[in-house]
Amino acid sequence: MRRAGLVVADALEAVRAALVPGVTTAELDRVAEEVVRGAGAVPSFLGYQGFPASLCVSVNEEVVHGIPGERVLRDGDLVSVDCGAVVDGWHGDAAFSAVVDGGGGAVDPEDLALVEATEAAMWAGLAALAGAERLGAVGAAVEDSLAGRYGIVEGYVGHGIGTAMHQPPEVLNHRSRDRGAKVRPGLCVAVEPMVVRGTAETEVLADDWTVVTADGARAAHWESTVAVLEGGLWVLTAPDGGAAGLARHGVAVAPLA
Repeated sequence: MRRAGLVVADALEAVRAALVPGVTTAELDRVAEEVVRGAGAVPSFLGYQGFPASLCVSVNEEVVHGIPGERVLRDGDLVSVDCGAVVDGWHGDAAFSAVVDGGGGAVDPEDLALVEATEAAMWAGLAALAGAERLGAVGAAVEDSLAGRYGIVEGYVGHGIGTAMHQPPEVLNHRSRDRGAKVRPGLCVAVEPMVVRGTAETEVLADDWTVVTADGARAAHWESTVAVLEGGLWVLTAPDGGAAGLARHGVAVAPLA
């Protein structure tokens, strides 16, 4: 899974570098697929329940599961990119959000704040796994990190991951009376808050994939795959194992043997 996670990290870094005004979402998809296949891996998303691409690229009011196509990205667009890869039957899954900045002054500072807050919420959720007894600690940490400033999409959640991309248990992005599954060494999950500037209600477009905010507000999505080890945590989709992000919460990584 570490190998798959690093392939995903490399693919997302290549996509981030290509995220400029004038690029199409299909071109971003091709960038990611070339990196994934060039590493000897296979895209997790392509063909998954009929999904037609290697990336999910969701723009502005699109929350998740956007299908890459001929849409041209413009200065100021808020773009969320989700990628998965399989290496020897094991999956990695991660996502990031960013605002396209062509230097034309179209970037909304509120969008940048949303992106930053969503990333911070993800790291808070990841760090909460250190010493947690139950997975509900993740959602509580995400909600506390956002402190009521934004809406949290509740209909789509994080998940277990391993020999399949989506496995039990679910990982909620909000506080719940359900404390969730036990946290034990060997657990691997994807933590992925989806956060919006408006209300948290969503709709699915006619393509049966793309999830959008019901009020048209912009959304952000961050995700990482993390392993719970005997000695702590290791973020499988972060090149540094999550050291920098976890350190902000006083959590040290437990490197893989």
